[in-house]
Amino acid sequence: MKHTYISLLLLLMIMLNLSCGPKSKRPQYPSTRQDATVDTYFGQTVADPYRWLEDDRSPQTEAWVEAQNLVTQSFLSRIPFRDTIKARLTRVWNYKKEGTPVRKGEYYFVSRNDGLQNQSVLYVKKGENGEERMLLDPNTLSDDGTVALANYSFSEDGSYMAYAISRGGSDWQEIFVKEVSSGEELKDHLEWVKFSGISWLNEKGFYYSRYDSPSKGDELTNVNEYQQVYFHQLGEGQESDRLIFKDKDHARRNYTAEVDDAGKHLLVYGSESTSNNSLMIKVIGSSDVWQIADSTFENESAYLGTVKNRYWVLTNYEAPRYRVMAIDPRNPALENWKEVIPEQDHVLQSVFLSQSFAIAQYMVDAEAHLEVFNLNGKKEYDLSLPGPGSVPSFQAIRKSDVVWFGFTSYAVPDRVYRYDLTTREMKVAFESDVDFEGSQYETNLVFVEAGDGAQIPLHIVHKKGVVLDGNNPLLLYGYGGFNVVYQPRFDVRLVPWLENGGVYVNAHIRGGGEYGDDWHQAGTKLNKQQVFDDFIFVAEKLIEMGYTNPRRLAVKGGSNGGLLVGAVVNQRPDLFQVALPAVGVMDMLRYHLFTIGWAWAGDYGRSDDSEEMFRYLYGYSPLHNIRSDVEYPATMVFTADHDDRVVPAHSFKYIATLQEKYKGEHPMLIRIETKAGHGAGKPVSKQIEEVSDEWAFTFYNMGIVPY
Repeated sequence: MKHTYISLLLLLMIMLNLSCGPKSKRPQYPSTRQDATVDTYFGQTVADPYRWLEDDRSPQTEAWVEAQNLVTQSFLSRIPFRDTIKARLTRVWNYKKEGTPVRKGEYYFVSRNDGLQNQSVLYVKKGENGEERMLLDPNTLSDDGTVALANYSFSEDGSYMAYAISRGGSDWQEIFVKEVSSGEELKDHLEWVKFSGISWLNEKGFYYSRYDSPSKGDELTNVNEYQQVYFHQLGEGQESDRLIFKDKDHARRNYTAEVDDAGKHLLVYGSESTSNNSLMIKVIGSSDVWQIADSTFENESAYLGTVKNRYWVLTNYEAPRYRVMAIDPRNPALENWKEVIPEQDHVLQSVFLSQSFAIAQYMVDAEAHLEVFNLNGKKEYDLSLPGPGSVPSFQAIRKSDVVWFGFTSYAVPDRVYRYDLTTREMKVAFESDVDFEGSQYETNLVFVEAGDGAQIPLHIVHKKGVVLDGNNPLLLYGYGGFNVVYQPRFDVRLVPWLENGGVYVNAHIRGGGEYGDDWHQAGTKLNKQQVFDDFIFVAEKLIEMGYTNPRRLAVKGGSNGGLLVGAVVNQRPDLFQVALPAVGVMDMLRYHLFTIGWAWAGDYGRSDDSEEMFRYLYGYSPLHNIRSDVEYPATMVFTADHDDRVVPAHSFKYIATLQEKYKGEHPMLIRIETKAGHGAGKPVSKQIEEVSDEWAFTFYNMGIVPY
């Protein structure tokens, strides 16, 4: 009853405010209560007046969310071309999509979407040319498409599938099991799984990682600690699962397990952050102690497969751009590793093993390049791709030299290729048919030189023949963190922007992994300002080159990219007309206190590390550097109520502070999606609505009428 009363009161207040000032561009925001919360860091007090919004399940916060959404939707509803954008986006989104086939035993598995299905459907067939049937349709798991297929894994002979679902966009997953031949759902049901692999041991069962059950009401905010590795015996209840590994001394380490090719050894990876790991090996079923391959947490290493009784691993051990090394599982210490494929000038992203070959995927200026090696580590040939772009998926098996891979670029929707490594015959297995004339657009790779000499690559996409008169609407996108690279790929969400003369720029700034670990580390911890400097520099260069001007420049980023947007808008608000931060890390002093936030300290550092680290974080934290004496760009913040990766409190406190301090006429809005999370698994219907609102807001605040 109290919740209902508060909600009605706030909603009534908003309606009154809207009726008082409908002609004002500045919306009438809800009044957000402030409290007297103050923290002290190394002798400095820091006010946190909106701390109460961290409790995202309280009646007061829920009412605030309703009130903010009402203001946002009221503003958006007055944009005359909003529905036109949505209609066009719905039409262009409605095309068939298909994943890269996975082969296990005699079965082939593939995911497919007929166009506007909220979730893709998984199909299976016997043999490459067998009759296909549906194996799992996630759209039947909920009425609104908010239950998503988050992960799946097949036993080696393809007889069983373990699959994980996510509800409402949460990182929490539940695992179920199907018998493939009959499609029968087995009774297996595992809960409180997060950041886990699913690795089968023959057909007996599988290894997975889970946490202890959180307290009721804290599921989306509690700190994730003491992740454990379990073995689940097929057909048994979760209470019978066997604990394989638990680190009782380090609460904030995560562990995942993987079975080797022969089903003889178990590899367990440990991680303290989002990069680098430890590696341990043990004979399955033995009481032997773990063999330590690497305990330093200073290298990133991943098992590729077993070749001539040696484990091939992809690693950056003494190779910041990665190489392949071989490990003897009986004597796996780091000093005994042997090089197989040496480090090259370009980043080695991944390696896939077939019966006779190793296919190495390199990244050259953020674009994909494939090379084929024999199993002695000698290069055989380059595998030519259709053009500049990316390879988002690749499937190879150890019993065949036929592989499948996906290819895409900004102007080329996803394709799937079948390739015979021996005959070198390539054919298109699937090609999307999209209502978009990609031939009318061009993508240019442009380098701009930063003040310290670093060459920053930009992918610039626009209609052919664009005039560089400084008047083009331009969306500048960036991420700049966690060794992540957003390579060129077709993005249906960009179509309304490009069709209406918009320029799209993906800035590969430092903090990402475009040029290996050195490029990543150049944008971490006490170097984080370099990321913001790079992004600001890119914006200035695009203006200087005649692509746009500050009144036609929008900036967008999500998650760590949301932090990027928040920071650069505070530092250079004059450069941008529109800001679109999504699910951003906005409170740099408290981010590590929620869910998996502690794992980001490898990139950010923590406010309790040292006084120097506190002052550095405090100096750029988006929440703590909002000013009242500047003209901010029109801002729409995006978040979701089930985001348990970057909890919505970041965005809640950020927008409340913007609405409080900013005195100008530009709108400061927040769009809070319900039954959605950090982004993965979001239903197509919700994606279309969100992207339509994003473009409507951007065009409107640039004074552009699209279509």
